[in-house]
Amino acid sequence: MRQNAPDWHGRLIIAEPLPEHAWGGHHVRIADETRTILQSRGAEVVPFTARNFGAAYPNGNKIEALSLLPENEDFVFFDSDTLVTGPIEAISIDFSRPSASMRREGTWPVPPLYGPGFNEIWQSLYDRFDLDFAITLDQDQPEEHWERFLYFNAGWFFGSDPALFGKRFLEWALAIRDEPGDALASQELYPWLDQIVLPLVIHSLGGGRPGPELDGLDGDMTCHWRKLPLLYARESDAAVDALERAASAPDVAALLHRWEPAFHLILQGNGRSALRPSIDRNRLPPSEQPLRQKIKRSGWWLV
Repeated sequence: MRQNAPDWHGRLIIAEPLPEHAWGGHHVRIADETRTILQSRGAEVVPFTARNFGAAYPNGNKIEALSLLPENEDFVFFDSDTLVTGPIEAISIDFSRPSASMRREGTWPVPPLYGPGFNEIWQSLYDRFDLDFAITLDQDQPEEHWERFLYFNAGWFFGSDPALFGKRFLEWALAIRDEPGDALASQELYPWLDQIVLPLVIHSLGGGRPGPELDGLDGDMTCHWRKLPLLYARESDAAVDALERAASAPDVAALLHRWEPAFHLILQGNGRSALRPSIDRNRLPPSEQPLRQKIKRSGWWLV
């Protein structure tokens, strides 16, 4: 961010779960050396207590961490496995219309053979929270196709009031977790719970699918890389360059020496010289799993 968006002057808040309540007995604090590196670049590391998800559902951190943010202030949430590759301050964001990442696959729901189908499952959720289901449908997609329904990746999302957004996100996630209802009886809720609830919250706050003005997110401004081998396998040259420039800082490189994937793929150069050339990025598989398997067969799935 500091290298590639030098004119961005917002606050960067890193939410740190405390090892208590839902994270009790787990080592979740940021290491002192890592904390020093982050703070030296202007990040604010702010602790929070996870009371509802924690070790049982780590993705729930992003739901509970919203409580750290001040009321009525525009916010963007990014997963920590995100690279800033361009001047994000140039992106035109209408915070009054919340949205989220569309870089997703049809991971949920998985309708059983004899029903209920996509439409019935999603409608049950909208009806439960008294939301208008029909206006969320993408009419350009065929019936019972997963892309017809509002579904996001929770790698980034934004809104104008984190207090309201977070309160609704938490209340509805807990409601679905505790009482899924008949339509969801056959569905796995984990690890998808955050992505099940996110479209409901965004729609309830007047938002929806991102428009072309947000193409820089998951485009030439940010990269949600997920796993280090996947970054080298499929992401842009600009993303790889941004990663390696950041990793070349002496304090960062010293820390990465202790993490095997980073040591072999970044510092020894195998990500660029061995893994990356083994993947045809012009013919990537339509889903992530085959790509993961290909990387594993090549011996570079070091996570």
